Amino acid sequence: MISIPIIAIKLIALSLSLSVAYLAFYAYRRSESSPMFYVSVGFVFIGIGAVCEGLILNTFNTSLFSAALVQGILVSVGMLLILRSVMLDPKQQNI
Repeated sequence: MISIPIIAIKLIALSLSLSVAYLAFYAYRRSESSPMFYVSVGFVFIGIGAVCEGLILNTFNTSLFSAALVQGILVSVGMLLILRSVMLDPKQQNI
């Protein structure tokens, strides 16, 4: 069973990540800047990755390795999307 402090920290990480994602999406809607769209989606993946390990471990009764692998993949996809947003040409407006 997961302890209360771990759940609290994971929920704080999720809420912070989704808050940044919301602000980035809001900026994307206002400015039509495609890099902000990638930042928004990237932080959603990172936020989901922050809480998925415990959920997968307890819900699906899998091994710790499998749960950590899924978490690592989700966080890596989020980081790749944020990296993509940094590497986009500022003049490029299409997604």
